[in-house]
Amino acid sequence: MSPARRARGAVTAIFLLNGLVYGSWAARIPAIRDRLGLSDGELGIALACIPIGSILAMPIAGALAARTGSRRATRAAFALMCGVTAVVALAPSLVALGALLLVFGMGMGSLDVGMNVHGVTVEREYGRPIFSGFHAAFSFGGLAGGALGALAAHAGLDVRVHLALVGCLCALVGLTWSRRFLPGSADAVGEHDPVFVRPPRTLWALGALAFACLLIEGASADWSGVYIKDELGAGAGFAALGFTAFSVTMTLGRLVGDGLVVRFGSVRLVRLGGIVAGVGFGVALAVSAPAAALVGFACLGAGMSSVIPIVFRAAGRTPGIASSVALSAVSSVGYLGFVAGPPVIGGIAELVGLPNALAVLVLLAALVALLARTTAPAAAAAEAGPAEGGREPVVA
Repeated sequence: MSPARRARGAVTAIFLLNGLVYGSWAARIPAIRDRLGLSDGELGIALACIPIGSILAMPIAGALAARTGSRRATRAAFALMCGVTAVVALAPSLVALGALLLVFGMGMGSLDVGMNVHGVTVEREYGRPIFSGFHAAFSFGGLAGGALGALAAHAGLDVRVHLALVGCLCALVGLTWSRRFLPGSADAVGEHDPVFVRPPRTLWALGALAFACLLIEGASADWSGVYIKDELGAGAGFAALGFTAFSVTMTLGRLVGDGLVVRFGSVRLVRLGGIVAGVGFGVALAVSAPAAALVGFACLGAGMSSVIPIVFRAAGRTPGIASSVALSAVSSVGYLGFVAGPPVIGGIAELVGLPNALAVLVLLAALVALLARTTAPAAAAAEAGPAEGGREPVVA
């Protein structure tokens, strides 16, 4: 088996286990809240530490990955995230929980940068698009972690035992498989090369794409059920299907995303995704019926499914800047969209109502379509001219 093929399996495993760890943690948040007797406001303060830690860590993680190589950076971040997961339910107080979640967020943000950088490096060695498959693995891991968490809660398994088992077992499997990563020299920069540089204009456009896509994802996660239940009058069980529809079509879209990139090219695929998401969700808002809402959120998931993998791929190949530094910048901006999306939609809803606030997602999908051109590799963009979005070379 070639080193690139071995590394592909290892990166897929890390993406899958990352999703499994996060899904398991998310499913047991109510148990941790009840164990500490936290109010909703106190829990919100603790949970806010996760994005704060992630955003703080991402630029530093990008610099470290550039200097030492993404192999070492990814393994260290994965070990940190698993370690915190194993002990987070042991927190004796709100302050301790907040501190642990801050470190958890730092590990999550650092791992997000490292594993994506290594995925870009492996894809470059592989010679054809495989990057979307990594993100599909993360989605499957998240679904599996959530399902296992629900089963553990139903069985009455103590949250401290459950998360300790998840953290330890995932660390054992992930750190074993990640030995198959490519060597650090595959993507580490030279000792005297800068790791903090001014991002080029193209990178800002990619950051805007990531921001729009992840804002749509965050808003769908937090507001789909509220919209279907409160605005459309559906039952709680049916309302919960809104984000399920989004998640399923996003996962399936990522499964076939690599093949679609080969067939249509990244520019056309992103543009088509923005159109599908915007038109599908816009029509669903206009129809204003529960079944239509499910279709609308499914269109959002399908349309956005390939955007982040394509954006990260393009960022990792930006000329004149280390792939880890570029990815950390784009990830940071994108993550701001994921964090800001729910409160922004909530604030707008207070002024104009939730259906009108959700129309912002249609505008963001249109923005994704308009910015699709920025995902073309620099070399291919120069050669393609008017025939933008056609098939592009994969090997950088």
